[in-house]
Amino acid sequence: MGKQLKPNEILDANIESGVAKAGGSFGKLFVLAIMAGAFIAFGAESSNMAAYGLLSEPMTFGLGKALAGALFAAGLMMVILCGGELFTGNCLMVTSLLDRRISAGRMLRNWVIVYIGNFVGGAGIAYLMSVTGLFASGGGALGAMTVKIAAGKCALTFGKAFVMGILCNILVCLAVWLATGADSTIGKIFGIFFPIWVFVTSGFEHSVANMYYVPAGIFAKGDAALLANSALSPELLSGLNWQNFLVANLVPVTLGNIVGGAIFVGCAYYFTYKKAK
Repeated sequence: MGKQLKPNEILDANIESGVAKAGGSFGKLFVLAIMAGAFIAFGAESSNMAAYGLLSEPMTFGLGKALAGALFAAGLMMVILCGGELFTGNCLMVTSLLDRRISAGRMLRNWVIVYIGNFVGGAGIAYLMSVTGLFASGGGALGAMTVKIAAGKCALTFGKAFVMGILCNILVCLAVWLATGADSTIGKIFGIFFPIWVFVTSGFEHSVANMYYVPAGIFAKGDAALLANSALSPELLSGLNWQNFLVANLVPVTLGNIVGGAIFVGCAYYFTYKKAK
C-alpha cells in the first residue's frame, strides 16, 4: 500500500514544486501549459458528449452533471500524471512565495505564461472539435447543448462568476493537494477524482475549462442547423461572443480561481502548518 503524506508534508512538497515551476523556462512552461489546456478540454468535451441528453431535461439535470463530472476528472488526471502546467493548480505557488523561496515576479511570470498556454490548448481543442462535425451528434443536440452551456456562462453576473470561481478552485487545488500527498498512481487518481467530481457536479466555474466550453459554444453557434435546436432566446445568443467571454466570464472566474486556490487553500494551509508552529 502506498504511503500518504501528512498535511504538513504535502505543504512542503507543494513549496518545492512551486520553486521548480518558478524556475521553468518559457518554452517548457508554454508547451506544458498548452498540453494541460488540451487535457482539460478533452475532459470537458467528453463530459458534454456523455451528458447532453441528461442535461437537457430538468428531472435528469443533476444526473447529467454527475456523469459530466465523472468524465471531466480525467482531464486533471492527465495533467498530474502525464505532466502539464495548469494555471488553477499553480495558484498553490503562493505557498512558495509565503515561504520566501520565490519572488512575486517569478510567480506571476509563471501564471501569465501558463494562462496563455492553457488558453491556446483549450480553445485549440474547441476549434478542432468544430472541424470534426461532432457537434452534430444526436441530431445536433450536442451542439445545441454546447451553445446553451456557453451562453449561460457568458450571461453570469460578475459577482456570481467570481464566487463560483472561488468555490471551484478550492476543490481543484484540494485535488492537487491530495494527489501530491499520494505516492501511487491509484492514490493520485482517487485523490483527484472526488474533488473534481464535486466541483463539476456542483456547477462551479473553472477558468481553464471555460477556455474550451465557451469557444466551443461560439464555434457551434456558427452552425445554423445547430442553433435551430438550441431553443435559446435571441438575447442570450447575442451575448455569446468573444468580448463577453473575456470580460464577463473569464475575468471574474479567473479572479475567483485565484482567491479560491491561493488564499482559501494555499495561504490557509501555509499559516496552519508553518506559522502555527
